[in-house]
Amino acid sequence: MPAVLPASGPPDAVFKALADPTRREILSLLRGGGSSVGDIASNFHMSRPAVSKHLRQLKAAGLIRDRAVGTARICELDAEPLRGVEEWISTYKIFWKQSLVRLKAHVEEKQRGSN
Repeated sequence: MPAVLPASGPPDAVFKALADPTRREILSLLRGGGSSVGDIASNFHMSRPAVSKHLRQLKAAGLIRDRAVGTARICELDAEPLRGVEEWISTYKIFWKQSLVRLKAHVEEKQRGSN
């Protein structure tokens, strides 16, 4: 049996961060530009410390960066780690394409058989 090599691709921290719907929503909010932690938290029915925990995980994955502006922390999206996710997913596109080609052939065969 051949050895299984570890998959190359984005770090597990990026996948872990993207796995949570709250964190995905935070990333969506930040697509429009930087926001303070308070502004981000106001979009959720959870405590500010809970939102801050999500922000820490996104920051650890490299998906956001933050900076101090006066007494506020402004969070901004850093989409660069998502490039690794896209590249990793793109290696599977051949399977989707093959499935669509097989589906097309099946449908065309069924149409020829019903005529």
